[in-house]
Amino acid sequence: MQKLSTTDQLRRLLIARRRALGLTQSQVASRLGISQNRLSELENQPALLTADRLLALAGILGLELTMQEREQNPPMQGEW
Repeated sequence: MQKLSTTDQLRRLLIARRRALGLTQSQVASRLGISQNRLSELENQPALLTADRLLALAGILGLELTMQEREQNPPMQGEW
């Protein structure tokens, strides 16, 4: 399980997972019902993803989202 605390980590995870599955941006975009250009934008700026779209994208990529309380200090500024 990979823990994410920044949108940059999310960006890298989404791109790496799509590539590991051998999927093109066009294929994933088609499944999401958006253009390839929009998917490219969302991959590069995941802060623009809505919760619904993030959940749909995770499903396409065979991922699931899990939330849990942190065991450490509260997030620093700029972290989620």
